[in-house]
Amino acid sequence: MGRLRPRAVKTWMFLLLLGEAWAGHSRAQEDKVLGGQECRPHSQPWQAALFQGKQLLCGGVLIGGNWILTAAHCKKPKYTVRLGEHSLHNKDGPEQEIPVVQSIPHPCYNSSDVEDHNHDLMLLQLRDQASLGPKVKPINLADHCTQPGQTCIISGWGTVTSPRENFPDTLNCAEVKIFPQKKCEDAYPGQITDGMVCAGSSKGADTCQGDSGGPLVCNGALQGITSWGSDPCGRSDRPGVYTNICRYLDWIKKTIGSKG
Repeated sequence: MGRLRPRAVKTWMFLLLLGEAWAGHSRAQEDKVLGGQECRPHSQPWQAALFQGKQLLCGGVLIGGNWILTAAHCKKPKYTVRLGEHSLHNKDGPEQEIPVVQSIPHPCYNSSDVEDHNHDLMLLQLRDQASLGPKVKPINLADHCTQPGQTCIISGWGTVTSPRENFPDTLNCAEVKIFPQKKCEDAYPGQITDGMVCAGSSKGADTCQGDSGGPLVCNGALQGITSWGSDPCGRSDRPGVYTNICRYLDWIKKTIGSKG
C-alpha cells in the first residue's frame, strides 16, 4: 500500500553483526527494542537528515560536496540538511547543518497523487560545500543494477516499532536482501515498475515512517532510496520499496552537471 508519511528503518528481531565495518543493524535504545542495535557511530558517513526547524522530516544521502539525494515526496518549501550526525541530540564533533537552496524532484514524479510512487527521487543542492572527512563523505552511485539475494544495508532515525511509533535518538542500521522483481510485483500488484526495487528480511528488517529518502547501500555503493512499503512495516511478505538508482543515473549526472 502507498505510504503517506516518510519511511524509517526498523528491525523486529536480532540481526547478525556484519563485523568491524559497522557494529549493528537496527536501531537501539536502552531497552534494546526487539533485540536491535544502533549503527557504529559514523559508519554511514553519507547519511543525511532533512530538518524543518527542529523537526526531522526525512533521510538523505550525500553524493557530492553539495548534493543530496532523497525521496521526491519529502519535498518542502524550506529545510536544512544535517551531516555527520549519529545522536540527533548529543554532538560529538563532525555535525554540520547546511541550508538547501534548490530542490529538484525528478520531472516525471507526480506529486498530486499520493498513491503514485513512481520516480520518487529528488536532488537537493546545498548552499555550501560540505566539509568532508572520514565522518562526512559522499557515497558512490552504483553503476549497475542489483541482483536478487544481494545483501544490502538500510539506515535511518525512523520509528523502531510499527504501527505504534517510537523514534530513536541514534542512527540505526539493518541488513536486508534484494527481492526478485517478480516477488516484489506479487507483493504489490500493479504498483511496481522497473524504477523500483524491493528489499526485506525474513526477520522483519524494514524501513518505516520517518526516514524516506535514506540509503539502500549494497557493496559500498548506493543502489536505492527509501520510498514506500506496507503499513504496518516489517512484514516479511511485503518488503520495503526503494527508488532504483541504477535507472536514474543519467538524470542525476545531467542535473548535477547542468548546475555546475
